[in-house]
Amino acid sequence: QVQLVESGGGLVQPGGSLNISCRASVPHFRAQTMGWYRQVPGQRREAVALITWRGTTNYADSVKGRFTISRDNSQNTLYLQMASLKPEDTAIYYCNVDPVSRASRWGQGTQVTVSS
Repeated sequence: QVQLVESGGGLVQPGGSLNISCRASVPHFRAQTMGWYRQVPGQRREAVALITWRGTTNYADSVKGRFTISRDNSQNTLYLQMASLKPEDTAIYYCNVDPVSRASRWGQGTQVTVSS
């Protein structure tokens, strides 16, 4: 069983910053690679950032240098710090394990809108 609750989204101006979080009820969370994913209507979900149990990170080229993924294993919580936001970053952001599959369950996501 997997439960994922994202929060912290909202409206932000281009160039601004926003932090979102995810409380994850995932089996063996401390040993599990976690990731942030985003989806625009009509598009497939894409992984934007991943973090292993050791703290090794990986980012999509589109967000590298602007986004920072982190985790608090004591709280089973995943974070995403977003800076220098662009309108193209507008999407619903989801957290989940890595890798995901067609059997993966998803939370409600949190909407991030970058607009003047």
